[in-house]
Amino acid sequence: MTKYGWPQVAVYPTLLVVAMLAVALGAASRAPSWAIVATEAVLAVILVWALMFFRDPLRSAPPDRNLFLAPADGKVTDIEQMPQSDFLDGPTLRIGIFLSIFNVHINRAPCNVRVEKIAYHEGKYLNAMNPLSAKVNESNTLTLVRTDEPGDRLIVRQISGAIARRIVCEAKEGDTLRQGQAFGMIKFGSRTELYVPAGEQTECMVRIGDTVKAGTTPLVRYR
Repeated sequence: MTKYGWPQVAVYPTLLVVAMLAVALGAASRAPSWAIVATEAVLAVILVWALMFFRDPLRSAPPDRNLFLAPADGKVTDIEQMPQSDFLDGPTLRIGIFLSIFNVHINRAPCNVRVEKIAYHEGKYLNAMNPLSAKVNESNTLTLVRTDEPGDRLIVRQISGAIARRIVCEAKEGDTLRQGQAFGMIKFGSRTELYVPAGEQTECMVRIGDTVKAGTTPLVRYR
């Protein structure tokens, strides 16, 4: 279980267990047995989901420093080549990943980096499947600098969704993160974007619709 899930990782399961006990003890004499079993089954499913949402599986990053790894689990929803972006100077490749409520929600560093700047922005809570959410939703933008050559800048953006209302970022400006290292999460459905310099030296390795895993799936490779 991730440390980033507190206090929800303790509060929600505890409340569900209390509710299950209350149903079992309080409804036994007033409700038919099938109704009690059905209610307990629904609560049990919600309990398992609540625990799984805050899971933090062990991940081993591939030993290749020329890769940018996925910063989040989920599905690639958009890939865009931009002549200029709001975050990087020059041609930029942007890859957007949608995290459903069933995905692991831990965010990880795509490569060995130093955290140069972190900018939090308040905003709306549109559905994270909507590309417009990247522009108007609550977000946390990390400007990172590779500690390997070439020492390019890149961006990882944590973007909340319609359900997610809590962005967690443990990293601080000046910190160094190794490739695949966890630095935070977004609770209950969200979106994560990766911005990297585009050009002949970089190759996109995924397509829209691909399923990726944080810290293990390569998104971009330096040629």
